[in-house]
Amino acid sequence: MKIHILREAGLEEAMLGLSLSYDQPIDKMPEVARKLMVRGGAHTKFLESIVVWLDITAPRYWWQQFDTYRVGVTKQSGSTMHNILKSGVDQTHFEGGISRETLIRINKLIAAKEFMQIKRELPEAFLQRRVVCLNYKVINHIIKQRENHRLTEWTIFCDTMRGTLTFKEFVR
Repeated sequence: MKIHILREAGLEEAMLGLSLSYDQPIDKMPEVARKLMVRGGAHTKFLESIVVWLDITAPRYWWQQFDTYRVGVTKQSGSTMHNILKSGVDQTHFEGGISRETLIRINKLIAAKEFMQIKRELPEAFLQRRVVCLNYKVINHIIKQRENHRLTEWTIFCDTMRGTLTFKEFVR
């Protein structure tokens, strides 16, 4: 699994919006925002304005779980339908690798252009790349729900978000 933060934006806009509630200058809002983080819930709606774009390469079995997060998330992915028939696959296309027999079988199906059969037999470990757009509030929600999940990919995701996002004080 690979995660790369492409861009973060919206802190100033989030602080401006927060300043409207308190009728105070924007430069006072980071301190207010930190206090609101402790309160949680609806008090952190300003986090919805801080947007993050991620470039993630992960196995299909992880994407199936990630796809449960629909509100506040947009995704664009590499299309299996358009890309799988362009060339063969090797062990680097799969998380943790797959059996030699399965690899041979999938490559024979690719060579024969048997698209539907490939879709039926493609292992869940097949890596798919997506660009994901979400916000800090969604990221916090995901971390809360998945930080102790048994899939190691969730630990990687949560640790990456906590360790590399710019505004760490807004990530729980």
